[in-house]
Formats: sequence, structure tokens, C-alpha cells
Amino acid sequence: MSEAESVLRHRAWKASAAEDDARPSLPEVHASVSVPRGGSWIRRLLAFTGPGYMISVGYMDPGNWATDLAGGAQFGYTLLTVIMLSNLMAILLQALSARLGIATGRDLAQACRDHYSRPVNIALWIACELAIIACDLAEVIGTAIALQLLFGIPLIAGALITALDAFLLLLLMNKGFRFIEAFVIALLVVIATCFAIQIVAAAPPVAAILKGFVPSPEIVTNPAMLYVAIGIIGATVMPHNLYLHSSIVQTRAYERTEEGRRDAIKWSTADSTIALMLALFVNAAILIVAAAAFHETGHADVAEIDQAYELLSPLLGLGIASTLFAVALLASGLNSTVTATLAGQIVMEGFLRLRLPNWARRLITRGIAIVPVVVVTALYGEKGTAQLLVLSQVILSMQLPFAVIPLVRFVTDRRKMGVFTIPRWAAVLSWTVAGIILVLNFKLLFDTVLG
Repeated sequence: MSEAESVLRHRAWKASAAEDDARPSLPEVHASVSVPRGGSWIRRLLAFTGPGYMISVGYMDPGNWATDLAGGAQFGYTLLTVIMLSNLMAILLQALSARLGIATGRDLAQACRDHYSRPVNIALWIACELAIIACDLAEVIGTAIALQLLFGIPLIAGALITALDAFLLLLLMNKGFRFIEAFVIALLVVIATCFAIQIVAAAPPVAAILKGFVPSPEIVTNPAMLYVAIGIIGATVMPHNLYLHSSIVQTRAYERTEEGRRDAIKWSTADSTIALMLALFVNAAILIVAAAAFHETGHADVAEIDQAYELLSPLLGLGIASTLFAVALLASGLNSTVTATLAGQIVMEGFLRLRLPNWARRLITRGIAIVPVVVVTALYGEKGTAQLLVLSQVILSMQLPFAVIPLVRFVTDRRKMGVFTIPRWAAVLSWTVAGIILVLNFKLLFDTVLG
């Protein structure tokens, strides 16, 4: 190759890279949802309602079920405080994620690519992909278990069937982003309704529930309780959701001015906060039902979803309780499919500038998740699958620092955020949350290695 050809090729590469850098996040739906320029506050809130519920899906996916069931059955209502605190962490971090996306016009993956060296970006991308695979693992297991409970389909066959959901997002995307949001919200309503009925049937003692929201030192001193607690945090504060939220808030066609961005941040924060309170209700409901039905009746060893399904109806005295449980689980698995696919696309495009068709991206990720489920089920049966489900949530927790630290660093950087830099008190609080996550992860590693 001549020197002139080399120069031309380098210029073409730079021009292509510059074009990629200017490309908005999820360009096919960027600024595709109209926002009213005036009107009542309810109209403006409804215009921004949707992204928050999509990210809330990750906070009540099948992985949460495993950790919440184990926590409620083994330790009663004690870990309710962990669910509440982790949900408050999620509200803060998702608000920061939305602020970053709206203020800079870049999603978290793009912001990392702009700021860090290529080796660091590759490491962050690998960590995020591991988190997405761990989340997908939970979805495969949860959906396969739901299919088995409802229709008697064997676990391995159910896991293979989940590969077909690669085409669900394609169908929804073709109908527009608002249709995706409506689909997600409808399934969330199904999940919440199923658990509301089960809580009424369980009739748990209110005093014990309230006491469960008070922090207990035993959570840190008891290694078994800490393991489940960190699993709950990993299942609640989902690392890839931070990438997802910073992107999908940009689907709104708000004015790209300081005033327009400030308004968008306000309504997007309200949207995610309200949606995550629904996630808090669902997660708390799973643990409360498990505590009332299993812990208080001497079934503290219940940690598997199929065990819970078999015991719920007889223990609660409600014939439909087990069916409601399985229906909610299936809805949860389907919902998580949509958001995990979008998160994977955002991460791959943001870090690597690599664009794959949605169906190819989905099949690759889902294929990676299906293999360990099939292998573990074949070798160890359903018990091994249940342990794999809890382990996937701990893996998610271990990936959290790789998403949280860059996010907090960016939103506290005035050079990136300008007038939208978070105030000092919020910065202190954000770094404190990041520190808590780091300490808990190191504690888990220390106990796991020594144990």
C-alpha cells in the first residue's frame, strides 16, 4: 500500500469515526416520541412516562424472585430493609443516568468511549456484557420454569424455546417505541396484580413487616444472610439498566436547549422514581409472601421457584395462588427480554461502534445464556438451576462498580455536564452509594474466598 493510499484510508477511518461519534444513541427511535410544549403537568408527565417503567423491569426480573424467595423463606422479613435501601440506591442512580443522557446527548457507554482509553473501554464493555449475560441467564431460567409450571414443558425444552423471543423485540420496534412501552407497562400491571392478590391471601402481620424495614446488624454479621442480601442488591440495582436509561430518555422530542433539557430531566426523574416504587412493591411482595407462607410455617428451606409454586396454594389456602405466581413469573421473563435486548444494543454500539441487527444481537446473547442452563439442568437437575439463578444475581452485583463509578464521575464533572452538574450534596450521596456497593462486594469476595 502506498503512503498516499494509507493517508486516504486513515482520513476515511477518522471521518467514519467522527460520524459514529455524532450518531445519537438508538438512532432508529431517537427523539421519536413527541412532547407537548405546554399544557397541564399531567400531560407533560404522561409524555415522559415509559422509560422509567422499562428500566423498572430489570428490578423485578426472575433473578429478583430467587433472591427474594430465599431471603423471605430463610430470614423472614429481616431483609425488607435491604430491598428498600437498594431500591433507594436505584432511584438515585437511575436519576443520575437520565440526567447524563439528557444533559450531554450521550448514553453512558458513549460517554465512557469519549472519556477512557480503548483498553479501559474494552474492559468496561466486557464487564457490562457479563452483566447482561447474567441477567439473560436469569430470564432463561425464569421463563423456562414458568413454562414448566404452567404447561408441563421440560426445563431444557423451555430454555430452548426462549430463543424464539429474539423476534419479540423486532415486532414491537416495528410498531414504534411507544408500543414497546405500552407492552412493558401492561405486563408490569399483570405482575403487580398477581402479587397484590397473594399478599391479601397471605395476610402477613403488619407489625412484622414494618420491623423488617428497620436495619439489623445481623445482615452484615451473618455470612449466609449477607450473601442473599448482596444478591438482592445485585438483582435490584442492575448495572446494564444505567446504560439503558441514559439512552431511552433521549427518545423524547424535548427541546435541545438548556430550558428544554432541564424540563426533561425533571419529568424523566419523576417517571423513573414512580416506576421504581412499583418495583419496590413487587420485590417486597415476593419476600413478604415467602416469609408469611414459608418462614412462618417451618418451610425455611424453600429457595427454589418450583418449590414455592407447589406450596403456595395449600399454605395460603387459595387455589389460584400458585397459578398467579407462575403467570407473574412468565410475564416477568418476557418483559426482561425486551429491555435486555435494548441494553445489549446500546452497550455494543456505544463502546465498540459495532452495529448488529437486533435479531442477531438477541440470538447471540440468548444463545450464550441458554448453554449453561441446559448443561447445568442436564447434570444437576432443577436444584442446580436454582443455585445458578442466585449465583447470576451475585455476578450482577460484582459488575455494579464498573457502571456506577463512571456514571458518578461523569455527572460530577462540570466539563461534561456544564450547568447540569449535580450539586455537592448529591455528589457526596452518590459517591457514598458507590462506596457502599464496593464495600459490600469486597466483603462478599472475602467471605467467598475464605469460605
